[in-house]
Amino acid sequence: MQSLFISHGSPMLALTETSAHDFLRELGQTLKPRAVIVVSAHWESRQLLVSTSKRPETIHDFGGFPRALFEVQYPAPGEPELALRLARELNAVPVERGLDHGAWVPLSLMFPEADVPVVSLSLPVAWSNAELVALGEKLATLREENILVVGSGSLTHNLMELQALAAPMPAWVGEFADWVHARLEADDRDALLDWESAAPKARENHPTPEHFQPLLVAMGAGGKAERLHHSVEHSVLAMDVYAFG
Repeated sequence: MQSLFISHGSPMLALTETSAHDFLRELGQTLKPRAVIVVSAHWESRQLLVSTSKRPETIHDFGGFPRALFEVQYPAPGEPELALRLARELNAVPVERGLDHGAWVPLSLMFPEADVPVVSLSLPVAWSNAELVALGEKLATLREENILVVGSGSLTHNLMELQALAAPMPAWVGEFADWVHARLEADDRDALLDWESAAPKARENHPTPEHFQPLLVAMGAGGKAERLHHSVEHSVLAMDVYAFG
């Protein structure tokens, strides 16, 4: 089982048939994990937390979208035993928490029957990039147990520059996405650990780092990267999906 980095885009990805929406539906048909461990950009914390919820609620942590989106429920079960094991092995604090849209939106497309248990880990934003990669490395052995590790964020994420869904991508978004792709292809982890200084237009694409950080966890949990999907939505949201074998 590979680890994945998924760009989850707008919450409307759940309902809008874009290239990324269709890709995630197809990707899920090729995967049959025993469980999913997801690290989402939308569960930030100072220390590492893990959700032990047996039946995680669907959290609609957004506003201003159509009623139909707020009516979406994703009743995937949790797996408390796995969560408590992670709490012990990772020195994480067990809590009860549902699935935020960074988790349920992509997973609802990949596993629409909601029959794969999901355990959420928080994103400890005070940690260094190296510590986030090390967290992924600690999760890597779970892949041998057919457990899918998912980092859910966005390859680019500047909400102040959002345009219409099909608006063209500006050069500064492509420049950053191409740099990340080249560094992942080369397995240049040193450069990626220093992405905020080394990558072109890093601050323009990520005014805050939380949507890039799940990529570092997914990278740590796997091997060499393979880009499975690339598209752009709303001009500035690169919807790239990477697998780490």
